[in-house]
Amino acid sequence: MPHRSRLSILLLDLPPEHHAAGSAFWAGATGRPATPDADDEKWASLGSFADGWHVEIQRTGEGTPPRWHVDVESDDIEAEVTRLEALGATRHRYVEDGPFWQMLDPAGLVFCVIGIQTGDEFDRHAVSWP
Repeated sequence: MPHRSRLSILLLDLPPEHHAAGSAFWAGATGRPATPDADDEKWASLGSFADGWHVEIQRTGEGTPPRWHVDVESDDIEAEVTRLEALGATRHRYVEDGPFWQMLDPAGLVFCVIGIQTGDEFDRHAVSWP
């Protein structure tokens, strides 16, 4: 069954001890305010950039190293996970309350496969897969 996906969100994962400084730095570096999410204090957004590419800031838990990760959004999470596994990715952890899959690329870098988050931008920029 065909499905669509796109690389859509770059997340800055910042543990509590780095969150304020990292948020301030990236807001200054991009010239965009780090706008807090009104519904979830762990999230802030630097907004949408070229081709609807979003940059978000996520406050992670203690012990998580500061890192970047990307989200791949899809209209069929399982089909996209299976496609990426065929390319060498591995499933790391399923998050039910997302729902989404946290995965590892062949080098061990974290990324997530999520449902559609960006609405019209997804429709404009998604790739169709057979």
